[in-house]
Amino acid sequence: MRSSILVPFTFRTRSARARRTSTWWALALMLAALLGAPVLRAQQAADGADSDKQTIQMLVRRVEQLEARVAQLESAKSSPAAAAPAQAPAPSPAPASASAETPAGPAEAESETKSAHSMAERMDTSTTLLRIRGFGDVNLRGGDQKGTTTSFALGQLDLFVTSDVSERFKLLSEIVFEADPKNNFGVDVERLLLQYSPNDMFNVSVGRFHTAIGYYNTAYHHSTWLQTATGRPYLFQFEDNGGILPIHNVGISASGLIPSGRLQLHYVAEVGNGRASSSPQAEAVQNVVDENNGKAVNFALFATPEAVRGLQFGVSVYHDHLTPIGAPTIGEMILATHAILVRPNFEWLNEALLIRHAPTGLSHVYDTPGFYTQISRRWGSYRPYFRYQYVNGSDSEPVFPTVGLRAGPSVGLRFDASESVALKLQYDRTELRHQPSFNALALQLGFTF
Repeated sequence: MRSSILVPFTFRTRSARARRTSTWWALALMLAALLGAPVLRAQQAADGADSDKQTIQMLVRRVEQLEARVAQLESAKSSPAAAAPAQAPAPSPAPASASAETPAGPAEAESETKSAHSMAERMDTSTTLLRIRGFGDVNLRGGDQKGTTTSFALGQLDLFVTSDVSERFKLLSEIVFEADPKNNFGVDVERLLLQYSPNDMFNVSVGRFHTAIGYYNTAYHHSTWLQTATGRPYLFQFEDNGGILPIHNVGISASGLIPSGRLQLHYVAEVGNGRASSSPQAEAVQNVVDENNGKAVNFALFATPEAVRGLQFGVSVYHDHLTPIGAPTIGEMILATHAILVRPNFEWLNEALLIRHAPTGLSHVYDTPGFYTQISRRWGSYRPYFRYQYVNGSDSEPVFPTVGLRAGPSVGLRFDASESVALKLQYDRTELRHQPSFNALALQLGFTF
């Protein structure tokens, strides 16, 4: 009986000890894991730092190799010896089959890479630096001239587009949207020029340009926002607005700086189709076909002396032959001179010209003199201005017989509401020959974008 009681007791005692021993081992393992975790993390961090350090060293070595390769290529490109020296024997031509199978050498590979890169640049319009600026204006005009009404009027929407085709070739164009007196909109390419500019002394342009007669025509183009007043002087009105000058021309124009020290003398030489004269209904600018074989020529000289900041003075001579239908050929000469002073806060423009028309076979010559003067001063955002203009054409003038006498003052105020928006208010009084004088008032909102 005793043994039967002790044996089970002993068995139960050993089982409890085993369980207590297992429990202690588990606690010991957990404690070791907790104590070893920081050491493991430190080891992992050290391993990560070593890995990052190795990566950085590898990148540095790669950059050094690339820099050495670039230096080697630049040295090979600039070295005269690397560019096929004259004393080196010419390589014997390889068979066609060998050329087709042999891989391209470094020089050929580089040439192909450059060619592909150049082609990609020509295909990628972003590398030509295409730029578009927009100008526009909205007007409110009224006056007491017979037959006119007070009206709101949309002015010109001018898209000024330029592009650097290459380092020396540039493209310039002006695309204008405007409405005619019949309220119909039309689109005109007012300027389209491809310019080649190798240096300051010689620049040549081909296409449609503003003729370099005087100063105003090449200083202010088809944007009223760039001009102080609401519009151009009558002498420089555009052809489709009743202007009497060949404002536009299609042909070639060359310009540049003449070595002249501090005088800063410049020249402009132009050859083009000239203006149309066969019919008053014909398009004034001969964009495609010249009505005769003769060409209009214009030559201008002007100086911008360094001694007086903003000063410019010069002269120009224009000559052409006009061939109206049913009338003798007319020799046209336009002489112009100008003296202007333009500074950020002050402006004084003065121009005078003489238009001479000499019909073939007639002893009579028709002279039309004209001038304008404009002065303005800026105070902050406000710029008041004054202009007086004068044109006196003969009543029997063979090219523009309806011009006659036009003279009178203009007074206005320009307010620059921001760097891109200007508000102008202008009063005009115009005296005419054989007609009553009239007054006009214009309010203009000009802007750029």
